[in-house]
Amino acid sequence: MTNLLTQPVGVSHYMAVGAVMFVCGIVCMATKRNALGVLMGIELVLNGANINFIAFGSAYLQKDSAMSLGLDGQLIALFVIVLAAAEAAVALAIALNFYNNHHSIDVDRADELKG
Repeated sequence: MTNLLTQPVGVSHYMAVGAVMFVCGIVCMATKRNALGVLMGIELVLNGANINFIAFGSAYLQKDSAMSLGLDGQLIALFVIVLAAAEAAVALAIALNFYNNHHSIDVDRADELKG
């Protein structure tokens, strides 16, 4: 039985880092009351998923197995990065507008935004 810490860096290491980032993002989204904290959690989730997409499309996986995604992982990660940038810009505009109206960005005070 080999330990993950004693092996050379491979796909499993990237998958472990991506999983840790994903779980940290989920915990951040669930525990933060501040809208910016929730947005940071969303970014962590997206970045953790990006690391896993890149790991599945990496050259390490290509020489280990014939079931590689090729460049598909990198292309999906590129689209996720573009989506995250657009999401951050729109969310920041909403947060700034909410702060101008309420002088706080507490998520609990956003209940009056319901339609």
